[in-house]
Amino acid sequence: MQEIAHPLASSVFRGLAGHCPACGKGRLFWKYLKVNGRCEACDQDLARYPADDGPAYVTILLMGHLVVAPMLLFPIIWRANPAYSLPIILSALAIATLAALPRVKGGWVGLMYALGVKDSDAHLHTADAAE
Repeated sequence: MQEIAHPLASSVFRGLAGHCPACGKGRLFWKYLKVNGRCEACDQDLARYPADDGPAYVTILLMGHLVVAPMLLFPIIWRANPAYSLPIILSALAIATLAALPRVKGGWVGLMYALGVKDSDAHLHTADAAE
């Protein structure tokens, strides 16, 4: 089993906060979901840690459990006129999803940093590697 390269909890929490997982001082994103190429504080190469579809899957999972499932418990949701309730529910869900996605992606990059997973490791997970 591979040894963890960096402290897991602090790296993930720094990423969740939108900071560099290595030093916690530099900003992780330069746009909404665009990861900085390098940390301006410690010069860590942040672009090498993959965050392909994982953050989107985790965000969908979170929204499904934290937002959609509890809404089913309140009868007012399915008894109300859909012309009123549907736009309110969909707007709230969209806002919650858009707010959660950069935090989840930051935590994902922090996890990849802590585990030492890099873009160059992609060849280990292809069909050619199994042969």
